[in-house]
Amino acid sequence: MQTLNIIGAGRLGQSIGRLAAQAGYRIGSVYCRSQASAQAACDFIGQGVPLASLHGVQPALLTLLAVPDGQIAPVAAMLADSGRVAAGQVVFHASGACEAALLAPLATRGAYCASLHPAFSFAEPARAVASFAGTRCALEGDERTFACLQDLAIAIGGQPFLLAPGGKLAYHAALAVASNYLVTLHALAQQLAGRAGIGAQDAQVLLGDLMQKTLANSLALGPANALTGPIARGDADTVRRHRAVMSPQQDALYCALGTATLGLAAGRLDDAQHAAVLGALRDIGLGAG
Repeated sequence: MQTLNIIGAGRLGQSIGRLAAQAGYRIGSVYCRSQASAQAACDFIGQGVPLASLHGVQPALLTLLAVPDGQIAPVAAMLADSGRVAAGQVVFHASGACEAALLAPLATRGAYCASLHPAFSFAEPARAVASFAGTRCALEGDERTFACLQDLAIAIGGQPFLLAPGGKLAYHAALAVASNYLVTLHALAQQLAGRAGIGAQDAQVLLGDLMQKTLANSLALGPANALTGPIARGDADTVRRHRAVMSPQQDALYCALGTATLGLAAGRLDDAQHAAVLGALRDIGLGAG
């Protein structure tokens, strides 16, 4: 039975710990800044030895650093100084934006270091445990960790995949664009629908249905083939008229997105259409203010 230590048993640490325990892993040391928090985490996980000091951490094949991004390097250094991680043990963190290089102090002690990032929102541990199945888990770092971390990811219900060396930030940026910016686009569309006199509830149905169908088309056909609308048609006049009803902030976002969209549509447009749409997007002062 493989043992997993958890350093920083917050929402993510507790969720991964309980999933691992349910999958047959033994939970060893569970560290939090206070003994009470560590005990509460062990109670939720159903196993583990609660600790409020890194010096009490016991050896384990796997050690997860589930601490905030800004604390990964300092905690790794403290754990290395504690002498509680031996050569050949696997230490990994779960940050989406940071690479395994933050664990360098442990690597110098002979540990094999990596990161495993579940593309999942750990808002509440019990809900996370119930809905984690099928989550994609990105791996990067020392290739000697990949076999056991892939096994762990699969055991807890995840679907692991490997990132290219140095690809962690690009991966995280992709997630931010796909998730955060989709929400921003929804908000912009709602604002414009409101300007058209459409009530909030009707706008929610109208825009939600269109966004879901468009995303489905893009996933099935690819972005360029799913593209519709005035830019894809080379309709520069409609682009200018759109801009005339927008605030300066909305207009700036519309033009930035429009320029990127023009790149997707380039194969459909002749040179004159491309130039006309680009000119419409670059005209100054068309926003309504």
